[in-house]
Amino acid sequence: MGQSIKIKIAGNEYPLVASSPEMERLMRLAAEAINQKLTAYDAKFPNKSLSDKLSFVALNETVSRLTYQKRLADARNREHSGRQGQAKVTFRDCTPCV
Repeated sequence: MGQSIKIKIAGNEYPLVASSPEMERLMRLAAEAINQKLTAYDAKFPNKSLSDKLSFVALNETVSRLTYQKRLADARNREHSGRQGQAKVTFRDCTPCV
């Protein structure tokens, strides 16, 4: 079993379970990053709803993750391109690091 923690996102508190101290640290960093992006969107788009702003955060984070995965796959392909008999890693082969 993990450690019970509370994370606050967009003013709402969420009870969660962190499987390890490292996971707790990552969850807290993620919540902080989300809240910082929301603050920036609040300033830039004051008339948009919280739902819209959270959608912007989700889109931004997903694009960042997909960009990272593509770069990782490209690096793996370059690394393996000189080896015969090796299958190339493709973008779709990458799975999210959760």
